[in-house]
Amino acid sequence: MLRAVMGLSFGCIVVTPPVFAHHSTLPFDGKHPTTIRGVVTEYDWRNPHSYVHLDVKDDAGNVEHWIIETESVILLRRLGWTKDLLKPGDAISSTGARSKNGARIMRCKVLDLPNGRELPCFLN
Repeated sequence: MLRAVMGLSFGCIVVTPPVFAHHSTLPFDGKHPTTIRGVVTEYDWRNPHSYVHLDVKDDAGNVEHWIIETESVILLRRLGWTKDLLKPGDAISSTGARSKNGARIMRCKVLDLPNGRELPCFLN
């Protein structure tokens, strides 16, 4: 009996296909890229997504707080990002897909660093 249970358990592990998590990009408008420029207030290096918090001045000079969503830590490392890449006070710009509901959240496509270096935010 024990052999049958172990055999069945092993069979389930071997035969079961891998399942990959996916976070939908449907809440973002990928057809109309948005570029924002501002000052980093926080760089949240974590999984499943990392975030850059940015204070952006609007046309009237009012400060708007934006959240820029990027990929996971492992993917960002492959793209040249590091945990210490950004710090509060850095002036950067980012282009990406803005939230369709009008929230100041953007799915990052590319980030422009203070030194002029451009980094992609996701693997193609």
